[in-house]
Amino acid sequence: MNSLNLWLVHPDEQMCQAFRDRFADLPNVQIFNCHFEDLPPHDCFVTAANSFGIMTAGIDAAVVRYFGEELMERVQFRIMNEYLGEQPVGTAFLIETNHAGISFICHAPTMRVPGGIDGTDKVYAATWAAMLSIYNHNASHSQRIETVAFPAFGAGFGGVPYSEVARQMAAAYRHFLNPPHRLDWDWVISRQKGICYDGKRQVVRN
Repeated sequence: MNSLNLWLVHPDEQMCQAFRDRFADLPNVQIFNCHFEDLPPHDCFVTAANSFGIMTAGIDAAVVRYFGEELMERVQFRIMNEYLGEQPVGTAFLIETNHAGISFICHAPTMRVPGGIDGTDKVYAATWAAMLSIYNHNASHSQRIETVAFPAFGAGFGGVPYSEVARQMAAAYRHFLNPPHRLDWDWVISRQKGICYDGKRQVVRN
């Protein structure tokens, strides 16, 4: 089983309660009712980004205030060099921060440009991409990421209800912890339902 210490952070207690409800059966999870700047030291913070690395609003702006403008410049250079100027939702990459308290930032777009993403699976896609980038880093580097902190993906500009944010993020973490041993259509259908259905709610993928 893959292993991470997962921290979930948000200043609104209602979002934190949604995290508690949805992650209750999952291991190594801590919920922090605070701003990300108030977190204890950890290995990696995942920022809910846009596809162009323009980090001037929301949690992105807080990240830039904390680490400095140079971080945004490095993110944008990566996007230009590796993604030809537009990083797709469902991808993520790590940036070293040279900061004693948080060694890495993970840039994981939840949307191309700021706007609503309710009714999509983009919260899941961004969370899954971030976890994969950390998994691949740990598989190939001696400096492992053991503790990663996530904000509430899609809860701000994305307009996704708190419970749905937590549901999709928990689905991604559950899938990360339990990778398949084989791939067939029964498994694919089961996973798709886990991502897209919540009782009578169906997420319509854009």
